[in-house]
Amino acid sequence: MKLPTRLAALAAAALVVAACAPQTSDNSSSDTDAKTGTLRVWLFQEVGNKPKEQVVDSVVAAFEKAHKGAKVDVEYIPIDTRAQRVKAAFNDPKSAPDVMEYGNTDTAGYVHDGGLLDVTEDFGDWSEAKATDPTAKQSVTVDGKLYGAPFYVGVRALYYRTDVFEELGLEVPKTMAELATTARRIRAAKPDLYGLVVGGAYTYGAMPFVWANGGELATGKSGSYASGIDSAAAQKGITAYTSLFSDDNCPAAKCAGMGGNDTITAFAAGKAGMAIGGDFSHTAVEAGKVKGEYAVVPLPGVTSGSIAPAFAGGNNIGVLKSTSHRTLAVQLMEALASKKTQASLFDAMGFLPTFTDVRDQAAAKEPFVKPFVQTLAAGTRFVPASPAWSQIDSSLVLPTMFQEVVSGKKDVAAASTEAAKKMDAAFGSAG
Repeated sequence: MKLPTRLAALAAAALVVAACAPQTSDNSSSDTDAKTGTLRVWLFQEVGNKPKEQVVDSVVAAFEKAHKGAKVDVEYIPIDTRAQRVKAAFNDPKSAPDVMEYGNTDTAGYVHDGGLLDVTEDFGDWSEAKATDPTAKQSVTVDGKLYGAPFYVGVRALYYRTDVFEELGLEVPKTMAELATTARRIRAAKPDLYGLVVGGAYTYGAMPFVWANGGELATGKSGSYASGIDSAAAQKGITAYTSLFSDDNCPAAKCAGMGGNDTITAFAAGKAGMAIGGDFSHTAVEAGKVKGEYAVVPLPGVTSGSIAPAFAGGNNIGVLKSTSHRTLAVQLMEALASKKTQASLFDAMGFLPTFTDVRDQAAAKEPFVKPFVQTLAAGTRFVPASPAWSQIDSSLVLPTMFQEVVSGKKDVAAASTEAAKKMDAAFGSAG
């Protein structure tokens, strides 16, 4: 979900978790609200976790000092086992943490499974919450109620090779059409490079093309979503993206199976002129061969000067409904997701803050943040707030659609119609 390898794959990480939502759960609310004792916290283990641990240790020390008799036990959960851990926690409150970090695409599914505490009132009373980015707030909202606090946000923009552009006399593309033309010019001049490296399994790298052309993942509201992926506008965006899988840009044989991590790895290794990567990809690119020879701009939209809508990825912090320390757990959630903590996590890990004022401060401090802040300001999109999204994501509905088109098995109309049927079946079966 986040930094170098993990972060660049918010999409891929979500797939892992989404596949394992619990079917039956014993997660009724606890009647106890103890003001002392041990609070258990589960956070995600990052690639290079030590800086995150140092920030969290500082938060915990301050919290324990302010709450006499309260102790905090933090456990870092590996990404490859977290789905099973969360399922077990929802089914057995005795094994559950009080506070948990979770991917923002999983909110609706976890709420549907009854695992997360409704903190609407608490969030409304929290003074810092007023500065929360609206899209980040949306990622903790289901049916008008809030089930956590946004922890950080991640969006994608266009990375490009400044040395290659200078050598070939290229202008930074201002539209999606120019993006495709520029990519092919790079490939023609330098056949050993991908022009714009793309991936058939890179859902959140592809969706800006759909959104920029007026398409939607789905329409409706919680409980009554219908797929929009087969609309004329969405099909136009799918065509724009899949047309980039060609010998004169990114050959289908090599690029059809790529995910977000693969595209950033290729760019960082000096194998591509351009790539769509996140703010969270910056560390990996800086550690690669192209350090000092790249820049980032917002991904252009259809019209000149516009910015393509990006997926608002990221993580949240929530309280489990089964906690026996409700008051303390909510206060710890707020401490972990506070402005101070988010500012420290940006400095330590590069996580983009969910508070607009803290994010502006981060952008002023680190120039690389600017294009991502511009992208956020231009308007981002999120997945449908439906528990069905977990099923849609984990069954690879969208990657399958893209790959069927890229491989020539189906045309855009047939592939998107089939994907829409699968999405509607999932929406219909979600309780």
